[in-house]
Amino acid sequence: MQGAREFFHQLNRDYLAVHKAKEDLFWDTYMAISDDHAGFARAEQEYKAFISDPDRLAATRRHLAELDARASAGEHDDLRRGLNGWLQLFECNIIDSDEAREHLARLIDMEAGLFARRRDLALTHVTAEGHEEPATLGILSTNLGTNPSESSRKSSHEALLGLEDWVLANGFLDIVRQRNRLARSLGYRDYFDYKVRKNERLSTEDLFAILDDFEVRTRDANRRALDDLACGKGSDALLPHNFRYMTSGDIRRQSDPYLPFGKALTRWVESFRRMGITYRGARMQLDLLERPGKYQNGFCHGPIPSYFDENGNWVAAQVNFTSEAKPDQVGSGSRAINTLFHEGGHAAHFANVTGNAPCFSQEFPPTSMAYAETQSMFCDSVLEDADWLKRYARDARGEAMPDELIRARIEANQPFAAFNERSILVVPYFERDLYQLSDEALTPERVKQLARDAEQRILGLPVSPRPLLAIPHLLNQESAASYHGYLLANMAVYQTRAWFLRTYGHITDNPEVGPALARHYWAPGNSVSHNDTLISLTGEGFSARYLADSCTRTVEAAWNDARRAIADAASRAYPDTAPATLDADIRIVHGSERIADNHDGDEAMCRNFERWIADRYPGMVH
Repeated sequence: MQGAREFFHQLNRDYLAVHKAKEDLFWDTYMAISDDHAGFARAEQEYKAFISDPDRLAATRRHLAELDARASAGEHDDLRRGLNGWLQLFECNIIDSDEAREHLARLIDMEAGLFARRRDLALTHVTAEGHEEPATLGILSTNLGTNPSESSRKSSHEALLGLEDWVLANGFLDIVRQRNRLARSLGYRDYFDYKVRKNERLSTEDLFAILDDFEVRTRDANRRALDDLACGKGSDALLPHNFRYMTSGDIRRQSDPYLPFGKALTRWVESFRRMGITYRGARMQLDLLERPGKYQNGFCHGPIPSYFDENGNWVAAQVNFTSEAKPDQVGSGSRAINTLFHEGGHAAHFANVTGNAPCFSQEFPPTSMAYAETQSMFCDSVLEDADWLKRYARDARGEAMPDELIRARIEANQPFAAFNERSILVVPYFERDLYQLSDEALTPERVKQLARDAEQRILGLPVSPRPLLAIPHLLNQESAASYHGYLLANMAVYQTRAWFLRTYGHITDNPEVGPALARHYWAPGNSVSHNDTLISLTGEGFSARYLADSCTRTVEAAWNDARRAIADAASRAYPDTAPATLDADIRIVHGSERIADNHDGDEAMCRNFERWIADRYPGMVH
């Protein structure tokens, strides 16, 4: 078996080399540190060539067959498990025809070109004072939800509509055609069908059986919320530039002093530590602020996946994640802490996979997007819990968020819980129909109308507050035709939350959370199915009913649950069994500049970060 073992270890080493090279260039180009787009495209192609290499697939199959023929039951189980991990990766990424490989290479070049052009595009909007200023997607989104000036909000939405036009005029439709050519050369109906089968191991029909069921379950609640809003605040409240502000804008502004940007890092570190979440020695790099040219959406990628090497030594993960907040903008603190919990949840997942090969701990297929997003979305779901808000949301004087404001948040948000989930749901309905269009039908006018029709049908609005073609996920082949993973993940999140609440009564500051997630969800990585991880922890398979029930409950029921959680937390001390640190080597950067690190401890890092923000943005409330 020596040949099989040597082959296996060489696979691990070779994969780490091509994966890290690609991820390092990904970070530098997406963070606007480097403009080496050609180099990134080459590294991406080398990575794709590795994971779709038919020779490696054949060799993996051959070594597994020899193991099965010559090794007795139980013998070399670790080697067999590792090789099966590689087999799974190669089989779901293999491109075994010259035609398909040519289509993929062309697609990678086209997407790299679009990304370079998009990075150079400067969006602008008008401030409440009437001044035009540059604006990232995050700034536009936050402005739509928090700015009391309708004209300013309207300018933000017009910028998003302008981005749609830019996308349609700058090669996106050619990319859609090329994606379909790739998928059809591999034997699939279209690119959407290809991605669903590859990422979630579902047929398009099976996926929409789940989505259609959820759509029906939440349809009436969504309609009632829109009707009540129009009745209470007038029909203009349903205009796309008014909707987010009319449903939560005042509450967001009232909440802002309790969620300042400068404290976001401290609250992430403390809250994760007290939930027992640690990173097993990972090296983490966080880039949290907006700047020109930087990618305008949060993400988490791991240049070095965690695993145990051939000598049984732990290879700690290297993880990068980012957001693009503007610290002096209302709502930036809430956005920053949401990113820290969400992307920090991804990082915790990928830093805690304990397989014997790096293929088990990475965000691409065969890792299910729904499985990966369950980890991050579970972590950020805690931010809306009343007991978390009561403990961590504090103003500059240290005063906790008042009960009255927590109730007001519930009164503002709960009626639109169904709308928020349907804002995810609308994307797969649009993308499915988009990729079913013929090449000739892929015109800017037809595609834009397709987007408006989907928004009207699923959201109940003629135009979404976040127009579909302004969503950055649609432009990148890794995230395109995968957005449904967020909704499937949220279904699993609420199933997981229900189990923790039944078992322990609370999630906030519960030191049992991290170890349970690490054992049942994180350690196996993609070696088991998403459904199997749910069964392992909760004792039942995938179920959508927990999320649907949460979306359709009344404000009064939600407030009663919140009131009980606040009362319980008031009598509960911070856990003395929680780990002392996150067990991670963390540095906070702004492009090439290092803002802070935890070499002198997490507290020192948080203080230095807060001081840097205060110096850079004087006059902010901290």
